[in-house]
Amino acid sequence: MTDTFTTSTASYVDRHGSTHQLPDAAADAQVRADDRGHVFHSWSAQAKIDPLPIATGEGSTFWDYQGNAYLDFSSQLVNLNLGHQHPDLVAAIQQQAGRLATIQPIMANDVRGELARRIADVAPGDLDKVFFTNGGADANEYAVRMARAVTGRRKVLSMYRSYHGGTATAISLTGDPRRWANEPSDGSVAHFFGPYAYRSAFHATTEAEEAQRALEHLENLIVLEGANTVAAVIIETIVGTNGVLVPPAGYLPGVRALCDKYGIVYIADEVMVGFGRIGEWFAVNHFGVTPDLITFAKGVNSGYVPLGGVVISERIAAHFDDVAFAGGLTYSGHPLACAAGVATFEVFERDAILERVRDLGSRAVEPALRAMAERHPSVGEVRGVGLFWAIELIRDAATREPLVPFNASGPDAAPMAELASACKAAGLWPFTHFNRVHVAPPLVITEEELVRGLAIIDEALEVADRYVA
Repeated sequence: MTDTFTTSTASYVDRHGSTHQLPDAAADAQVRADDRGHVFHSWSAQAKIDPLPIATGEGSTFWDYQGNAYLDFSSQLVNLNLGHQHPDLVAAIQQQAGRLATIQPIMANDVRGELARRIADVAPGDLDKVFFTNGGADANEYAVRMARAVTGRRKVLSMYRSYHGGTATAISLTGDPRRWANEPSDGSVAHFFGPYAYRSAFHATTEAEEAQRALEHLENLIVLEGANTVAAVIIETIVGTNGVLVPPAGYLPGVRALCDKYGIVYIADEVMVGFGRIGEWFAVNHFGVTPDLITFAKGVNSGYVPLGGVVISERIAAHFDDVAFAGGLTYSGHPLACAAGVATFEVFERDAILERVRDLGSRAVEPALRAMAERHPSVGEVRGVGLFWAIELIRDAATREPLVPFNASGPDAAPMAELASACKAAGLWPFTHFNRVHVAPPLVITEEELVRGLAIIDEALEVADRYVA
């Protein structure tokens, strides 16, 4: 049975057929008042936003206080891999809280150690040690710190189309416009163009050309920046918010080869794509490449309690055997977060999550999106893997002019805002960024829910079609 709602009684019926009452309108008003009066929101002009109060969630659906249901096609911020209120994760946190709510990171802890072992078991190559952080941004901060300590070099290279977090070094690594207002920060960062065949910076006409020319561009940058000054190259294995850009065959192995050639640490940012998003524990496994460091967060425990980390290769870990690592966090490897992480592994294994992601991605999502591309003149390209896809929207097929300009806001962004509103009105909460709609539902989404959500996007694309030249 699918989730339904009734607005008259402010209640909802879950997928098991049980009816639940929601808080009344007075509660909704109080949440709005407290939020608008006292909560300072990220990446927002505070007077121009009106956050929607959310009462509850289950699986792939969440409800507001009026009982309106939204199919969560963004997994919140592409972190809720096992969905809202997964009973196994909730129970793990409750049981851990009843036994040992917290302990400082210098001490050994059973769930912390077990989660580290399980992560090491699924990581490629000799990446066998885990440094736990509170999230993805500080995971990237600490990975860079490790690379600089091991190499004795300072510079880090990252893509223009990237997002690595909002802290000082992480925002410097970030290539997208969120970096601009935070400059200057870490001045030892240089950016490069990654592969993006649909809008090739290298005038490539094939995927093979795109990979080759992007690698030549990266090597030129390494040489011109001074190879002996470059500590690390950091790459989102599949670029996330900035386009769901799947690297062409040979590109990531080529990056690995360049890093080996010049003694550079290869950092794979898997904060968004790790832990099942594309049907692999780590996305690098899909491309057959082993980095020196992997950063993770989000899907490791679906964000039920903040957790991130760095998976460390034997060579880098060995550097700190007799040299103290200059870093630490009070909440590193928090037992409540790690308990949810251990439960995540158990759910993945019991419910064959990786296999179902690969199946749903290839059998349900990809055919539906490719059919949309055929039907809608506003769709320039669809791309993705597993349950991680992007629909790139355009005004003109010949020129590939984006539906909205780069970093559009206000009236310039109106077409995308209108499309997003159409999705929400039909009961789907979309992930939109610039001129794209991303498809990133919880990995536990049912096939019926997935088909329904894709149908809502299909219908909403008629909004975009009206802007095509």
